[in-house]
Amino acid sequence: MKTISFVIPVYNEEKRLHKTFSALESFVAPEVLKLQKVIFVNDGSNDKTRLIIEASKQLIAKKLKSKIKIISYSKNQGKGYAVKQGMLASNSDYTLFFDADISTPLSELNKFVPFIINNTNVIIGTRKNGKSTVIVHQPKIREFLGKGFTLITQKLLRLKVTDFTCGFKAFSRQAKNQIFKKSIIKTWGYDAEIVFLASKYNFSIAEK
Repeated sequence: MKTISFVIPVYNEEKRLHKTFSALESFVAPEVLKLQKVIFVNDGSNDKTRLIIEASKQLIAKKLKSKIKIISYSKNQGKGYAVKQGMLASNSDYTLFFDADISTPLSELNKFVPFIINNTNVIIGTRKNGKSTVIVHQPKIREFLGKGFTLITQKLLRLKVTDFTCGFKAFSRQAKNQIFKKSIIKTWGYDAEIVFLASKYNFSIAEK
């Protein structure tokens, strides 16, 4: 059995955290995985995000039978920076990061299991294979810009990845440590950087 941790970057999420908590409380880990820790990274929120997480963490930890960790800092740094802090705080066999709005349901983790069993280093969720479940769709303009970003990034980086920006990615401990120690992009574009670094260091990559 392998251990896995979750990283959830949050910024002014007080109105959406109920979705996060509900998804976590109903999560059932695949038989081959043990959820070791859930790491919330509060990226300088100026609402009640941190207080809500603090107030709820004991109940969530009890239901999940795992640890809850909160990383918090006062100045907003960007999602890429938040993801990096959370990933480097994990010591599990695999670490999965995803968005607080649970736009991709946690049940999609089941599709990652065969790759985890085979020790694939980087597993990328995709919304563009016609088989994935997406609960919350982005506005049309963002979807359009995302497609354009993907095409440009594929050409520039010469990578056959269909969905760089999907916020549902898992990394082995070795890949996570090497990639995120080197990543520098704090805001928009961090997804492409970490996939590029995975390729640069010859880590195995799967998209599901």
